[in-house]
Amino acid sequence: MSNVDVTGRRSPLARLHYRSPPVRPDETLRVVIGEDQPLVREGIVHVLEENSFEVVGVAEDAEDLVRKAGAQRPDVVVTDIQMPPRGEDDGLRAAQAIRAAQPGVGVLVLSQFLEAQYALDLVGDRAEGVGYLLKDRVGEIAGFVDAVRRVAHGGSALDPDVVQTMVGRARAEDPLGDLSPRERDVLALMAEGRSNRGIAGQLVVTVAAVERHVTSIFGKLGLDPAPEQHRRVLAVLGYLGRAG
Repeated sequence: MSNVDVTGRRSPLARLHYRSPPVRPDETLRVVIGEDQPLVREGIVHVLEENSFEVVGVAEDAEDLVRKAGAQRPDVVVTDIQMPPRGEDDGLRAAQAIRAAQPGVGVLVLSQFLEAQYALDLVGDRAEGVGYLLKDRVGEIAGFVDAVRRVAHGGSALDPDVVQTMVGRARAEDPLGDLSPRERDVLALMAEGRSNRGIAGQLVVTVAAVERHVTSIFGKLGLDPAPEQHRRVLAVLGYLGRAG
């Protein structure tokens, strides 16, 4: 599989981490794509069709994206954040509208901007079936395809650079400042969507050690120490959004 992205640039995937149930790579999923740049759009269509997706609609502007998502009822929508008619965050607004109208449809937003607030706005109060990735991350095709599948199945895919930006917002009198360096590492991986086992593997510690850190983090942040796994992503993102 080529590691040249749809714009022709080589862009290795540093590390993407996801939260979702297991998926079958040979399963055909229906997708609607929102992208106003023809070459990028056709590249994404080609990549997904070559990986067992059925592209049931393409849209060049945000309004058409909402219409086609409503008409086609896809498993997942993949859209750029910048879309006509305004060329600003129209794609994000369309994604939010689709999530509100069709809660069962996964939404993956691609962005050129390291904007934590965009990710928080997209997630809202529901972390299921949502993804926010920097466009450079699609250069590793296998990782991009995996992200689309996982979001389609109700999982999450949050760009690690965006998560690090959120975690780095600690200020004076901010409870994040009470976290130890190790707890901040754990918090960052939690917000990316990693399980305790996944965090342990990344940090090369035991699962029990991670569980102790998680309990301490929730205590210091005043959060429920034992939420469901999706809810713990929401709790972390929600807290970080308020702290920003």
